[in-house]
Amino acid sequence: MTYRFDPLYRLGAWGAAVCMMAICALVTAQVLLRCLDAGLVAFGAGRLGYEISGVSEIAAYLLVGATFLSLAYTFRHHAHIRVTLIVSKLAPRIRVWSEVACLAVSLALTVLLSWELVGLVNESLEYGDVSAGLLAIPLWIPQSVLVVGLLLLCLALLEALIGTLHQAVVAPSRFSPPGDSHDLSGEG
Repeated sequence: MTYRFDPLYRLGAWGAAVCMMAICALVTAQVLLRCLDAGLVAFGAGRLGYEISGVSEIAAYLLVGATFLSLAYTFRHHAHIRVTLIVSKLAPRIRVWSEVACLAVSLALTVLLSWELVGLVNESLEYGDVSAGLLAIPLWIPQSVLVVGLLLLCLALLEALIGTLHQAVVAPSRFSPPGDSHDLSGEG
């Protein structure tokens, strides 16, 4: 199946990669500063006491960003866990319609979750909510990243649903689930 919005999914994946690299950079910097202090103390000097405040809080928000921004990309590349024990035993005509049903339910739940998160972002903006940690990070910032990631997933699910519906109507007997070794689309 061809995904027309693949560049957006790749952009989300790049955003997730940037989040992961930022986590690594922050944690590495924090560890190096602690090692420097330990080395100074070992040689009889005083500690510098440098540290990055709120590293664990920032890293947690970045991890959420990395997770949600990569959802559409991993879905597109069939990297989500799929339990196909029963579905793989079905005839292709039934399998394609079960895939349509699963995609429709997934899309409905993702749209509902996105809608509720947009409401949460609006509440955070309205009340000026900030995090309770060392840093007063406005909560609408990490919440907005969640919304962007979920909207990208909605788009990917919609594209997959439309493609699978097309397959169900045009040639249901040739259907093979995404990522299956018999996938006829050439992308599996």
